[in-house]
Amino acid sequence: MGNEKAERIQTSLLNAAEKKALVWLADRMPSWVTSDMLTYLGVAGAVIYAAFCWLAQCNVNYFWLAFLGLVVNWVGDSLDGTLARVRQTQRPKYGFFIDHSLDALTTCLFCIGLGLSPLMDLSISLFIMGGYLCLSIYTYLSTIVMDKFRLTYASLGPTEMRLIIIAVCILYMYLPLEDVSLGIGGLEFSVYDCLGAIVAAALYLIYIVSMVKDLKALAKIDPLKPFDKKRQ
Repeated sequence: MGNEKAERIQTSLLNAAEKKALVWLADRMPSWVTSDMLTYLGVAGAVIYAAFCWLAQCNVNYFWLAFLGLVVNWVGDSLDGTLARVRQTQRPKYGFFIDHSLDALTTCLFCIGLGLSPLMDLSISLFIMGGYLCLSIYTYLSTIVMDKFRLTYASLGPTEMRLIIIAVCILYMYLPLEDVSLGIGGLEFSVYDCLGAIVAAALYLIYIVSMVKDLKALAKIDPLKPFDKKRQ
């Protein structure tokens, strides 16, 4: 990460089991595999996911190949940092920059993929994307200003979010709810559109609550200084 002193806050539900699995995989990676290769593999997985989500418009069974893309993305995105730590080859500034620059791209691919799929309207998926990117920006600012690198919110991290996407897509494939809709202002929204809107609203709420909480803490650390006309 860019700030080596920053406290890593990782409280996701699957954190303990995931960490063990990642270390196990890192110990068995061939020597020619590098962290950068895994980072780019994660992006490739996101591209695969988005492409097959789009193809699911023709046949919902393409979602299974989209899930494969999510697995590839998890391997690349989660294992790159673990591999560097296991091998003691960390590059804090370079690693932080490339990892989170590409995280922004994969976030966009995830949400656009959802919007191009038959699951939900593109406008709803872009609403989700905005909330997730707001939280991402908040995370990076908190890392720099507060020395806290928050990887999870409400006990959910990227791994849990991937599993939620898979679960909702499977629900869509096997539970015929597409005819159930809600009319708002002359527009029709499916059950999955409404679910996506709730997820987006939760992301924005977490962002606002977290920001306000940290603003109060920063106001005590860095209080307002009285203006002295004599200094002019």
